[in-house]
Amino acid sequence: MWAQAIEDALTVVSQNIERFEDQFPLTSSQGDRIYRLTPNNDWTEGFWSGILWLSYEYTNDSRYRDAALNTVASFRERLENRVNLDHHDIGFLYSLSTKAHWILERDEQSRSITLQAADVLLERWREVPGILQAWGPKDDPQNGGRIIVDCLMNLPLLHWAYEQTGDERYQQAAAKQTAISRRFLVRGDDSTYHTFYFDLSTGDSIRGGTHQGSQDGSTWTRGQAWGIYGFALAYRYMRQPDLLDTAKRLARYFVDRLPEDGVVYWDFDVPQVPDTKRDSSAAAIAASGMLEIAEWLPDGDADRDWLTSAAERMVTALAKSYSTKGEQDAQGLLNRGSYAVRLDISPDDYVIWGDYFYLEALMRLERGVPGYWYERQRGQTGE
Repeated sequence: MWAQAIEDALTVVSQNIERFEDQFPLTSSQGDRIYRLTPNNDWTEGFWSGILWLSYEYTNDSRYRDAALNTVASFRERLENRVNLDHHDIGFLYSLSTKAHWILERDEQSRSITLQAADVLLERWREVPGILQAWGPKDDPQNGGRIIVDCLMNLPLLHWAYEQTGDERYQQAAAKQTAISRRFLVRGDDSTYHTFYFDLSTGDSIRGGTHQGSQDGSTWTRGQAWGIYGFALAYRYMRQPDLLDTAKRLARYFVDRLPEDGVVYWDFDVPQVPDTKRDSSAAAIAASGMLEIAEWLPDGDADRDWLTSAAERMVTALAKSYSTKGEQDAQGLLNRGSYAVRLDISPDDYVIWGDYFYLEALMRLERGVPGYWYERQRGQTGE
């Protein structure tokens, strides 16, 4: 069924190339099922580029490649002009665009751009309190000492830059950010905080909190999914057993709280009733993360079996009940994604990161193609 789900998705992607032209989809709004487009000035544009590269890998159709290359040119211009890069989501932007181009075609200009993007991300490093600051300028009174769990997915850009250059600054920053995230964002019951605050002058830890979850002590499902995948990728790069163990424990927490239909609500601690908002993107991210974890476990390993089974269950649920297959004029691949429910920002809509991770999960299941978070082994392509 994975191949058919991919074909259904590609039908939408192909139509979207003409719809979006030189712009980038972010979310739909309040159920209108029309993607709001941006001129490459937000944190999400890399996901559309990643979708195009995955589509090209699967089909070898030059239409997808041409569209993907058009996005790469846009990312080059964005970096040259430093358009809204004062945040930590540089990894989301450049891993799935210029780095994807390097991984697939060994384009030296894209490699250079990606390394420059890693340098921009490294500018987020704050010696006190020893973190990569998530949002805002240095010494910002609200965000200066803030980390968030999403950052774990941006760190592969730094690890990759270390592999490319041998410059230990990249690896050291990524390793320290991973360690502090594991210590302060992962709670004792294997749930996660969305965000954590540190004192700007002393580096002391202050408190955990949330920006998009239900409340400070709740578990935002997409944040948990970022943690699953982020710690799994950290293990791939650093091979520290405690990172793989953390990823598995976060995955178990996620799976143990799946609703009957296999797709999570937006927060694990909100009432699970029919009118509560879902987050199909959280399911897609978590599924991709669980498949990443499973790659590191031997055949017959009990953890590998339940992780793979859970991922397949979630992706099956997405394909059968949440995908837009057969919907005329659909612009998204998944229905019922949420951006920020508590803030009433696209609470039940298309979200482009959900579309990307859904297609990535399908590609992992159908062809073993893992996206663009790390270099591929020789012969590991979508052909």
